Amino acid sequence: MIETGYSLKRQRSLTILQSLLVRACLAFALMAIALAGHWFDRDGLRDNVDGTISFIDVLYFTAVTITTVGYGDIVPVTSQARLFDTFIVTPIRLFVWLIFLGTAYTFVFQKTWERIKTHMIANTLQHHYVVCGYGAGGESAVTELIRQGVNPDMIVVIDSDAERINNAIKLGVTTLIGDATHNATLGVACIERASALLVSLGRDDTAALVVLSARQLNSTIPISASVRAAENEALLSQAGATSIINPISLGGHLLARSSTHRGTVDYIRDLAAADGTVALHEREVGDQEVGKALHSLRPGLGVRILRNGEPIGFWEDGAQSIEAGDSIIEIVPLPNPNATGSEK
Repeated sequence: MIETGYSLKRQRSLTILQSLLVRACLAFALMAIALAGHWFDRDGLRDNVDGTISFIDVLYFTAVTITTVGYGDIVPVTSQARLFDTFIVTPIRLFVWLIFLGTAYTFVFQKTWERIKTHMIANTLQHHYVVCGYGAGGESAVTELIRQGVNPDMIVVIDSDAERINNAIKLGVTTLIGDATHNATLGVACIERASALLVSLGRDDTAALVVLSARQLNSTIPISASVRAAENEALLSQAGATSIINPISLGGHLLARSSTHRGTVDYIRDLAAADGTVALHEREVGDQEVGKALHSLRPGLGVRILRNGEPIGFWEDGAQSIEAGDSIIEIVPLPNPNATGSEK
C-alpha cells in the first residue's frame, strides 16, 4: 500500500530536508537566546565545583537547563538570574521540546498512523463506488450518488490534485491522493471489492489507461467512463468500459432538441436527476414476472429489457414474454410532495 492513501494532503512548500533544517535552526535560535542571557548575567550563576563561571560553563548550563532541569552543579543565585530562568528559559525549554516532538510526530508517528488508518478504512470498503477524477464531471457524479442515497463513506474519490481532494472531503467521502492509472493506487481503493468504477478525467487517453488498469484488477466490475472525443469511444470500449458517456455530444443533442421539444428535454432531465418526480430504474426480473409482457408490469412503466446483454424495446416481440435472467429498465415515480398529476 502507498503511504498517501486516505489522507488529505497539500503540496509541500518545503522538502523534508528543508523542513528539518528550519526546525533545527529555530531550536538553535531559541538556545542562543538562552545562552546570551546566561552569558551576560553570568554573575548571577554559581559553580559549586570550582567557583568560576567560564563560557564553557555557561554553554553547559544552558544546554542542561533547556533539555532537563539541571544537575545542581551550576545554579542561579540572584533574583534576576532566577527570573530569567523562570520566564525566559522555561518557555524556551517547552518550545524546544514541542519542536522535537512535532518533528518526531511528522516524520515517524504520523506516517505510521496513516498506514494504520489506511488499513482500517480499507477493511470497511465493500461494494463501494470508486470515482477517478474530481473535476466538474466527477463532482457532479459524486453529488448525484449521494442524492440517490449512497452513503458518502462508500464512495472513494481518487485525484492527484490536493485542492480537488479538499473539495471532495467536505462531502464526507473517502479520498485518495494519487495517480489512478497506477495499479497500486487502485489497489489502495480496493477496486477488487468495488461495485462500480466511474472515470471522469480531462484526457481520453488517461481515462483509457485507468480503465485498462482497473480491468486487470477486477475483470467483472462495471466501468462507466466519460469521453470527450467521439472517435475515442471505441478506444474506451476496447479498454474494458461497460458504459461510455460523451457529455459534449449528449449536451449538444439536448441543446438542439430543446429548441423545438422543450418538454421532452425537461422530462429527460427529470429522469436523470435523483430529485425529480420520476426516474429510470434497472432491476432484475422477479420470479412472479416471468412470462408476462413488459407493458403489464407495475407500478413502473417498462421501456426496455436487457436479455443476455442485448436490449429489447417495449415494442419488440421479445418484450411480450419476460424470461428468467432478464433485466428490466422501467420508469418509476419518485416520492415528491411537489409533484402533481399522474406522476405524483
